[in-house]
Order: sequence, then structure tokens, then C-alpha cells
Amino acid sequence: MGSASSMLTQYDIEEVEEHCDYLFTQQEIVSLYKRFCQLDRNGKGFISSDEFLSVPEFAMNPLSQRLLKMVDGLNFKDFVAFLSAFSAKATVPQKIELIFKVYDSDGNGKVTFNDIIEVLHDLTGSFMSDKQREEVLNKLLHEAGYTRESSLLMDDFVKVLNHTGMRMEMEVPID
Repeated sequence: MGSASSMLTQYDIEEVEEHCDYLFTQQEIVSLYKRFCQLDRNGKGFISSDEFLSVPEFAMNPLSQRLLKMVDGLNFKDFVAFLSAFSAKATVPQKIELIFKVYDSDGNGKVTFNDIIEVLHDLTGSFMSDKQREEVLNKLLHEAGYTRESSLLMDDFVKVLNHTGMRMEMEVPID
């Protein structure tokens, strides 16, 4: 899988399939590889921030700058592993783990009140005031048994989000 212009072998496909915990079929992996090669315009074998931003849906995402920290420089195997959280087969805890990483922008393994406020600001922009965001978050944390001084670890995050009925899926078109 060295350069993006090379073809995937059956061994490569099986290796990627295992790396992403079998959340994508072999056909889906081949389709994702084609998309990866389209994004990797220079054939370097990884995708840069600028190349990710060439995807309109990604560039328009209010969390794109946070996501860029997670995806800049991904090779194909890690690209598929990143996308696996969006698979219909991914478990809620797997999806929440990705969300946790988005909120934990400094990578210290915990999410604070201010981390959540920053994401809410990114998501709501001028549609909500700082005061409204703080009120909503205080209420949510209180209902979940936390305070604004709490630092949420991954298990806490799972506890808070596990019962939301969240949907976070993508469909991989099969060529």
C-alpha cells in the first residue's frame, strides 16, 4: 500500500479489514481506496489537510478544524480506521470514542466544561449566546450527575451519550 497509485492486493484488503475491526466489507474497502486515491492528489500515500478540505462536506462542517487535527496526514489504513466510526456496524461506544476525541482537542484524555463550550460554540455560532450555551450545558451536566467543574473521562462520556439514540453513519457507495 506504499503509494496511493498502486493497486490494493487481497492481502492489503484483508489487512485493512482487520485494522478497522471488520466494520467495512472488502468491497467497501476497495471503494474507499478509490476515494482515498482521488483525495491524495500528489500520490504521496497520505492525505493532507488541504486535500481533506477539498471535500465540500468536510470543509463546510463546523467542526472541520477540530477534525483536521485528527485526520491530517492519514495513510489509507488509518483513513479507513477513522471512517470506521461512521460505519453502520460500529457500536455506539466506538462512535462515542470518536466524538470524545473531537471534544478532547488537547488529547489529555478528559473533556472539561470549557472543551464542551468550545465545541458548542463551533456548532451553534451566533445562533446561541454564550450565556445560553452555558445554561444548556449546566442543565445537561446536572441531569447526568456532573457539574461544570467535572472533567469527563471516556467512560463518563459514554455514560452521558450512550442513551441519546444518536445516529452517526455514512454509506459507502460500491462501484
